[in-house]
Amino acid sequence: MKKVISIEDLRVLFTKPYGADAPTKQKWAEFYNENVVFTDPTQETKGLDSYIKAQENLVKRCDDVFLETHAISISGNCGFVEWTMGLQIMGKEFIYPGTTRLLFGENGLIKEHRDYFDFCGPTFGPVPILGPFIRWLYSKFVS
Repeated sequence: MKKVISIEDLRVLFTKPYGADAPTKQKWAEFYNENVVFTDPTQETKGLDSYIKAQENLVKRCDDVFLETHAISISGNCGFVEWTMGLQIMGKEFIYPGTTRLLFGENGLIKEHRDYFDFCGPTFGPVPILGPFIRWLYSKFVS
């Protein structure tokens, strides 16, 4: 039977307040294909176990993580989720606005998950010496 993932399903999956637990392996498996491809600015993984490990590693590296959903759209076999992610690391908060593109397989589960966000600006921008260099480098690519 084909699963139909709704906008509300994605809202729940892409929402995590600070202090709340991340989705369980069982929850991820309800929505993701066994051979899902996950790509973001820092990595690419293949397979549900690798996807779950990537999510678990992010949570382990941080003191806390939040994910807030803003807008969701589903059309045919493609979905988009606009979000803001916050990472608390060693007493500092890093904020990443981003978007996820999801492709659904024939069984209705997510077969491809790609995150689009600026990793360098929010991560290195506040760092003395490195921050001004990052901003200078960005200025060479945009007017």
